[in-house]
Amino acid sequence: MAKQEQPISPLKNFFAGGFGGVCLVFVGHPLDTVKVRLQTQPKPQPGQLPLFNGTFDCFKKTLVKEGIQGLYRGMTAPIIGVTPMFAVCFFGFGLGKRLQQKTPDDILSYPQLFAAGMLSGVFTTAIMAPGERIKCLLQIQAASGNIKYNGPLDCAKKLYHEAGIRGIYKGTVLTLMRDVPASGMYFMTYEWLKNILTPEGKSVSELSALRILLAGGTAGIFNWAVAIPPDVLKSRFQTAPAGKYPNGFRDVLRELIREEGVASLYKGFTAVMIRAFPANAACFLGFEVAMKFLNWIAPNM
Repeated sequence: MAKQEQPISPLKNFFAGGFGGVCLVFVGHPLDTVKVRLQTQPKPQPGQLPLFNGTFDCFKKTLVKEGIQGLYRGMTAPIIGVTPMFAVCFFGFGLGKRLQQKTPDDILSYPQLFAAGMLSGVFTTAIMAPGERIKCLLQIQAASGNIKYNGPLDCAKKLYHEAGIRGIYKGTVLTLMRDVPASGMYFMTYEWLKNILTPEGKSVSELSALRILLAGGTAGIFNWAVAIPPDVLKSRFQTAPAGKYPNGFRDVLRELIREEGVASLYKGFTAVMIRAFPANAACFLGFEVAMKFLNWIAPNM
């Protein structure tokens, strides 16, 4: 494993992660909208055609009907949430690494990196769960034509009025089930690929932008390969009417398997995988650029 030159700084991870998260949302949100609409579209009645026939059909129909702004529907919530969320995510990863080091020069094993990544998933859930709930509701309402919320703030206020804080945090357990193992895979894969892509005799910190994009994009694909089934359950649960699933995700899982089969747990797979590479490549490139800048202006922070 390649030697790291800079000691791990959770604080620098915090600021650089926030910038990386903003990069991810701008690049990835259009296909996230497509993913959520595919995951939550109702099962067609006998003889009826489905609302969308797949990723490209959903993308095209959204673009034709709502314009480019339709693909960026609900982006305010993740932009507001994603900067602190990714900041906390990368902070959690940096802290997870630091906690496992006996000295600042210790090189962590891949299982240790996986554990540090899982800690980051725990850290982000408090921010991620309400942001995801609001985002999903705003993304599907435009497709259904039933406009109930006039933006993220209005959505949050109405959810709180209807069901209190529980209404805003609906789907928290499923967010944890998705993000804890997926974050472990995400960060471990990224660090593994950076080491593989580092030329002999060079430092990881000298990786070119192209290699960082390749490592970050591939890490995003590995992340979502783990995350898709709980993400489908989460999207369904978070957008369902109150009281539809009294036993939580178990009811969602039973209904999906009974009515649509196991393959339904991979709804939106194409949209997710098309989005995963560029969005996460942008995220990690943004992170590394911000980290280099922070190391330059505050080398001892």
